[in-house]
Amino acid sequence: MAVALEKSAPLAGVRRLRRRTVVAAILVAWLLLFVVLRGKQTLTLAAADLTDLHRWFNDVNDSIGADRNSNPLFLYFFNEIRLVIDNLVTFIQHLISQPSAGRPLPQIGWLGVVGIVGYVSWAVGNWRVALLAVAGFTFLGLQGLWQESMDTLSLTLSAVFVALLFAIPLGVWAGLSDRVNRIVTPFLDFMQTMPTFVYLAPLTLFFLIGGASATIATVIYAAPPAIRITAHAIRSVPETTVEAAESLGATRRQALLKVLLPMSKRTVVMGVNQSIMAALAMVTIAALIDAPGLGKTVVQALQSLDVGTAFNAGLAIVVMAIVLDRVTTAASARAETARRSKNRFLKWRRPLLGAGAAVTAVLVYLSHTYLWAAEFPGDGGTGSSIASAADTATGWAQDNLSGLTNAFRDGITNGLLNPFQSLLTDSPWWLVAAVLIGLGAVLGGARAGVTTAVCLGLLVGTGLWSDAMTTLASTLVATVLVMLLGMVLGVWMGRSPLVDRLLRPSLDAAQVMPPFVYLVPFLALFGATRFTAIVAAIVYAAPVAIKIIADGVRAVPETTVEAATSAGCNTWQIITKVQLPMSRSALTLATNQGLIYVLSMVVVGGLVGAGALGYDVVAGFSQGQLYGKGLAAGLAIVLLGVMFDRITQAAARRASA
Repeated sequence: MAVALEKSAPLAGVRRLRRRTVVAAILVAWLLLFVVLRGKQTLTLAAADLTDLHRWFNDVNDSIGADRNSNPLFLYFFNEIRLVIDNLVTFIQHLISQPSAGRPLPQIGWLGVVGIVGYVSWAVGNWRVALLAVAGFTFLGLQGLWQESMDTLSLTLSAVFVALLFAIPLGVWAGLSDRVNRIVTPFLDFMQTMPTFVYLAPLTLFFLIGGASATIATVIYAAPPAIRITAHAIRSVPETTVEAAESLGATRRQALLKVLLPMSKRTVVMGVNQSIMAALAMVTIAALIDAPGLGKTVVQALQSLDVGTAFNAGLAIVVMAIVLDRVTTAASARAETARRSKNRFLKWRRPLLGAGAAVTAVLVYLSHTYLWAAEFPGDGGTGSSIASAADTATGWAQDNLSGLTNAFRDGITNGLLNPFQSLLTDSPWWLVAAVLIGLGAVLGGARAGVTTAVCLGLLVGTGLWSDAMTTLASTLVATVLVMLLGMVLGVWMGRSPLVDRLLRPSLDAAQVMPPFVYLVPFLALFGATRFTAIVAAIVYAAPVAIKIIADGVRAVPETTVEAATSAGCNTWQIITKVQLPMSRSALTLATNQGLIYVLSMVVVGGLVGAGALGYDVVAGFSQGQLYGKGLAAGLAIVLLGVMFDRITQAAARRASA
């Protein structure tokens, strides 16, 4: 066995060397052919031009609109689904809506909502989480965004409720059955690969714009994390425990209800947490299809370059995300916390919860009866102050930091982005396709090469080759910068437990923030340019890459590091010759996740001047004649995502082999 391992290591090194040589040869050949063939057969399409596919999509949209109230498929299926979802959302909205002229007092006013949030947070978590929840929701009202926040909360709760109705049973089924798990995994991979933008356009085709379409899109986006994590939780229960229960006469149903689900409860609640975070992110982006709430305020502010208003609403989204995250995280750790608590405190918990329920009921009654408890007091002066401070800070940054920020922007744009974008967009389309197929096959294997060829062929068919290459350039440049940042901070965290403890909470908090929020500060610094989207994408994708790399470096055996140290290696040699090479699979996985996160964020950057596919999608929502082009742009984004995902996943498997 030892001899075989010794032989396999040099062979693996030779294979890696050969792959690097082939990759270098492909890139050199590309550069040489680019010099000769530049500007030829680039498949460039003018912004106002439409292809036959775009016109066909437009015709389909018009035909569906004309037959919506006569086609049986719509009358008895799509319209009914839309009606049910719309009624659910409307019910929750009316339950907690802010009173106004012509609108009666709600069933639960602001005081009752704050009371319920605090009580639930205390019941499933602890008093610290309850204080955070009460303070957070009160702050939403002080910002002058209570109604917008309640609309966002209504859509989020509706979507999560519907998603969990089928996600948890399906996750349990996938956890119990290998066959079901193999069937659902490719669908979950595909759903999680698709950027959030892409869900919106097809759904408006069948469900129109508004809260119902937004909720359905959010359900589709929020379900995969719950399914995956629930299946993982069921599979993680030790087989010996299940066998012991069956040996005592438990049926499969009893084993599921009495053993598997109780032992996997904490992990399942973590899945609920991830679904809520995904739902909140999607609900804010769904403002593009007229979903109410904080997302609409952010979109309108971004489109008018109103940084102050966008910052205030973005801060409200962050506050809501932090509260929901902390409450569900505390719920997942509740049983363990209770076990560690002293028994004398546990015996008082039930009476205290009963008293808390009575106080909450009084608050709900007051909010239903009296206007002062129903309508949040004040005129949102805190929000105005925040917006004004953000505008002031923006003005100061533009006046005093413009030299530095412009130099940084121009350096990256002219030195890295423009040359690479020119290489992709000015090369003949068939040359770029051949290079990408070759790289896919070398890095990921034959299957990845075939997948790349299929995706590129379909990409040509969308008629948006040039826009896709522009998006590809921004995505790859941002991913390179993400990986550089990820390796620096990830290695630092992996080598130092103190640095890990200091940085990880910030990285966790950054992953809670929905994509829209990242655009606001960089819009203030860099203006409405594609560079704004790239920087926002780097900040959005960096946390996940940093944590994956840190975990990979930490997983390198200490004995190996000690052996290298005793051999006389210095710190730099240990990092570059030992820890990074042995973390190759983690680096490849970080690249995979970084690419997917960057792609979704670069597309969202279409709202702030990023152009290319992101702009095509946004224009498709706002201009009816460009609907077909926007739908094709969404398809192009999916194809890029699938191509990236398959190549990097296959490369990760090869690296770990």
